[in-house]
Amino acid sequence: MNRRDFLKTSLAATLASSATMKAFALADNNPYRKNIGIQLYTLRRQIAEDTVGTIKAVAEAGYKQVEAYGFPDADAMIRASKEFGMQVNSAHFAWESVTAPEKQGVIPFEKILDKASEMRLSHLVVPYLHTHERETLDDYKRMADLLNKAAAKAKDANITLAYHNHSFEYAPQEGSKTGFDVMIEEFSDEMKFEVDVFWVSAGGIDPVDMMKRLEGRISQLHLKDLKQGIELPEFDNTKIPRDSFKELGNGIIEMEPIIEAAWVAGVDHAHVEQDESADPIASIQQSIAYLATL
Repeated sequence: MNRRDFLKTSLAATLASSATMKAFALADNNPYRKNIGIQLYTLRRQIAEDTVGTIKAVAEAGYKQVEAYGFPDADAMIRASKEFGMQVNSAHFAWESVTAPEKQGVIPFEKILDKASEMRLSHLVVPYLHTHERETLDDYKRMADLLNKAAAKAKDANITLAYHNHSFEYAPQEGSKTGFDVMIEEFSDEMKFEVDVFWVSAGGIDPVDMMKRLEGRISQLHLKDLKQGIELPEFDNTKIPRDSFKELGNGIIEMEPIIEAAWVAGVDHAHVEQDESADPIASIQQSIAYLATL
């Protein structure tokens, strides 16, 4: 019996007591806290200057796994992460291999899958969509169809494909319907979500409510905090102030209910991320220390 089947058959008994559920979700052996990851994009500038030294600092901070970025061109960070004892289960990859496969210079998705298998990755994530890929609801439907086809290929390679949200997906379009609504409706069973709680919040939606809505469809989670009192541009992640991103516990997003909801939703992995920081190493140290206090 796999984990999601187990959840369906036995979670009701666990949820009969909210106190029991909370105690499990925040216990030291909670799977997300015990195996907490970091999306290495947080440290992209440091990695560009000193890959090995930066990855070593990540391991010393206590992180147990990393999520790479820029795959398939991520060999150095993946190799260093494994050398310092951290798992590498997931990577954000060159998504045009799925959304624009005919574009000149785009690496075939099959080659990305081959390398992901070689690197023993279990998850690949579409990290973004270009503006021209998401201007209308029909664009989102077309993207969903392409992603579904890629997810089926990924499944054949024992890899789970997911889509990472920002805030633009929540912009109301025709009849107040959003691009994210289309994704929820159109994604196949094989195509999953990597939910970023910061961007869900920036889109005006409660992350826990979204996770409940997507129960059984979230493969991974990004834990990221949002500065209090920030004036957010409406559904435009490119114009958000750099100081909007805070260490866990330093913002307005309550992480405890999110960690509780992650287990119910069937999330496989959780990763800390902070898009911008004046001192990323100090920030990731602070975030993992905060998680230990929950």
